[in-house]
Amino acid sequence: MVRSKLAQCTVVALAATTLTASPADAVTGYTPEGVCGSGFGRVKDGTRAAVDDHGTVFGHVYLLYNAGTGENCTVTIKTKYVGEPTWTGVNLIRRGRDKPQDAGYYWYYAGPVKAYGKGICVGYQGLVSGIRPGGKFTSSTPVGVGERTAWGNCG
Repeated sequence: MVRSKLAQCTVVALAATTLTASPADAVTGYTPEGVCGSGFGRVKDGTRAAVDDHGTVFGHVYLLYNAGTGENCTVTIKTKYVGEPTWTGVNLIRRGRDKPQDAGYYWYYAGPVKAYGKGICVGYQGLVSGIRPGGKFTSSTPVGVGERTAWGNCG
């Protein structure tokens, strides 16, 4: 259910917008810190593998924080379909606020998604799929989802 809801939200986003070492670093050369930018660091409980129903890892979703600006940053870095444009997305879920997101046909990562977060509890989610431009989601679409649904990093 979570996967289908995330996929639906991500597809809706496309219609609306038209567009430390980790496993992802080794595959893509990109780091969450490099994507989010200067001053951002990974938070405790800020990494989730984006996996399918069989446990296959498609990438990793990261939550970072910049104490200087009070911003959170999320990014999804692919480990599957790297170097191919496939539907990839990331959401930053802010309790009681908007849910900024980025989704599209990306080669290496989705994001960064940044939003003010000082004193705001957050969750995050990301998705990596095998959908290529012109493709459609079906029940057999390979999709890896990673998320933290519990509120955290409220400080």
